[in-house]
Amino acid sequence: MSLIHGVAPRGPSGDFGAAVRDFVLRECGTREQRAELTDNGRTEHSAQICRMLGELGWAGVAFPERYGGSGGGVVEACVLLEELAYGQVPVFGLGISMIVGRTALRFGTEQQRHEVIGSVSRGEVSAIAMSEPEAGSDVGSMRCAARRVEDCYVVDGQKTWISCAPYAERILLVCRTDTTGGKHDGITMLEVPRDTPGVEIRPIETLGGREVNDVFFTGARVSTDRVIGVEHQAWRQLMAGLNFERLVCAATFLGNARRAFDDTLAYVSGRRQFGRPVGSFQALRHRLADLATELECCSLLVHDVARRADDEPDRQLPREASMAKLKATELAKTITVDGMQMMGAAGYTTEYDMQRQLRQNIVATVFAGTSEIQRDIIGSSYGL
Repeated sequence: MSLIHGVAPRGPSGDFGAAVRDFVLRECGTREQRAELTDNGRTEHSAQICRMLGELGWAGVAFPERYGGSGGGVVEACVLLEELAYGQVPVFGLGISMIVGRTALRFGTEQQRHEVIGSVSRGEVSAIAMSEPEAGSDVGSMRCAARRVEDCYVVDGQKTWISCAPYAERILLVCRTDTTGGKHDGITMLEVPRDTPGVEIRPIETLGGREVNDVFFTGARVSTDRVIGVEHQAWRQLMAGLNFERLVCAATFLGNARRAFDDTLAYVSGRRQFGRPVGSFQALRHRLADLATELECCSLLVHDVARRADDEPDRQLPREASMAKLKATELAKTITVDGMQMMGAAGYTTEYDMQRQLRQNIVATVFAGTSEIQRDIIGSSYGL
């Protein structure tokens, strides 16, 4: 998949990584293929490709076979997501669906595990509804409420910035079910079918398209058997799942960062000024050397933390997972902005993919906890 003749593609080694790269090259290797799959860039998710990943057993790579998965772990999930991101495969919902599946695996009943993980492993999409207009980084301030009425909850409130909601089979809703304790008490996870009456989804227009949405709940009735984990205890469940969520984000944007670097390298190697490739001038050559070094460090960090998460699945790695997320997202943004500068006006045109990378990666440092939040977590881990 190298963009430069004679340069071997970087990325995760091993048969699985190679197989994913072959798939990506075959199904999404050209701009024409990607345009067809994304309605000319209007969507970031192709149900067709996600179903193919399910048929290959890759969508369920991070889950046990008894629930419909392929028996892999966090390392395999990161390899898959990194290579799909590098290849610009439009499966934006896959990483989020994996997070939902891992939540069901850790806290769900046997029936929920079979249902949710089986769905994810088939390539179906799930969404997560957590942020609200007044509860972003401060998630504990959420107001979306679910009150118990006999054998169901009646949900009222608004969630915002919800990725993948229009094409999700289910929404993992994090809501308030009790107000008598502190702000981190009385929070519950509910698995809400997307077509539940009283659930309204409104796309939010953004620089990157319509990948995020407002979701409104108006008297939506959800059966009590759709509680994931323990009622009122979801905050602890959220904290326990942060390793995987942040690694999903880190692996995805590591793939994006690699692609932005290789696109830049390909351009400056071919673009000639003053009788030589512009990349051969020291100003650009040194800049690329620094970015390549940062990229290598980032890759080592992300995959090392993934291995630790597999080796000790019950251990929380707040410092390490936050470092991986922070490094990968900041680097993806940096390489994209620098790459656009090095490509000059060409980086701004729709003829090249760098403008698409900019729209994707400029928001990387906000997704799944801002860089400021990650730095605060890392600092706190040192007792500061």
